[in-house]
Amino acid sequence: MRKYMKIAIGLAVAAALGGSAYYYKSANNQISDINTTEEIEKVQPVGPSFNADSAYAYTKAQCDFGTRNMNSEGHDRCAKWIIAKFKQYGCKVESQKANLKGYDGTTLKSQNIIAKINPEATTRILICAHWDSRPWADNDPDKANWKKPIMAANDAASGVAVMIELARLLDSQKGKKGALNSQFGIDFVCFDAEDWGTPQWADVKDDGSSWALGAQYWSKNLPQGYEARYGILLDMVGGVGAQFYQEGMSKQYAPEIVNKVWKAARQVGFGSSFPNSDGGMITDDHIPVNQDAKIPTIDIIPYYPNCQQSSFGPTWHTLADNMDNIDKNTLKAVGQTLVQVLWSER
Repeated sequence: MRKYMKIAIGLAVAAALGGSAYYYKSANNQISDINTTEEIEKVQPVGPSFNADSAYAYTKAQCDFGTRNMNSEGHDRCAKWIIAKFKQYGCKVESQKANLKGYDGTTLKSQNIIAKINPEATTRILICAHWDSRPWADNDPDKANWKKPIMAANDAASGVAVMIELARLLDSQKGKKGALNSQFGIDFVCFDAEDWGTPQWADVKDDGSSWALGAQYWSKNLPQGYEARYGILLDMVGGVGAQFYQEGMSKQYAPEIVNKVWKAARQVGFGSSFPNSDGGMITDDHIPVNQDAKIPTIDIIPYYPNCQQSSFGPTWHTLADNMDNIDKNTLKAVGQTLVQVLWSER
């Protein structure tokens, strides 16, 4: 996915941020860890319990369609399933379709899926993830697999699964004491065409622009007057042993939201999964959302500082990105943190 893989922070980002220091995304990027003492928060957890079993089942359901790379049968079937699940849980769902151009000129039949909670509310919060799968396992240790599509259990399905479980929880709490503040609405956006970025084996220079195509399109084609208080991007949020360091571009664009989310993680007992340490700077879906949509948006994305194969973890863009390497504990850590964030909103 747009992840690290998104090989470099684009020149537009560098220009926008006035020449700050940038890390180029590479599979072996090593970035220093900041040793900090985790503060103990005295705020009590709020909201319902996030059901990791449910999120795991939603992850598997997507994988059951097979690979969901662009223009594939699995892609089309999974889109219908995602739409149906959000509708089942009371969301107003819209599809934003567009023909986009891949790095190699391929026409990609893209479909961003937008599911709205409380659509009439003018104050909104954006939760997003990409849902397409990588068409090439170009970081697989076996070169014979480099042009095979991946199952993308973590690098796509996990983020969508967390959003669907959040939608289910929101629907189940309607009319109950302690329900979400009705003053604002939530937009769950499933970005398409994120992972068609230039493969490592291609003889093409990757400037970062070939990634996050669906997010680029959404960010430049918003409904008139649309605004969101902030956004949270979920990227690879189900991997075994994942820790979510504070991503550099998120800290540049939305430091207050980084603080909000990492504080919430500590409040619900998952501070060890969200260390107060810096990760890399990533070209991901949150970049166009920040730059073009002007919504302060952060990226919850894992960082494995000691993984030789990839700083995104050993399964990133490999055939091993399957259900065998999805961890319910990781889904729980991310999901419960988001419950804390949303139910604390005022």
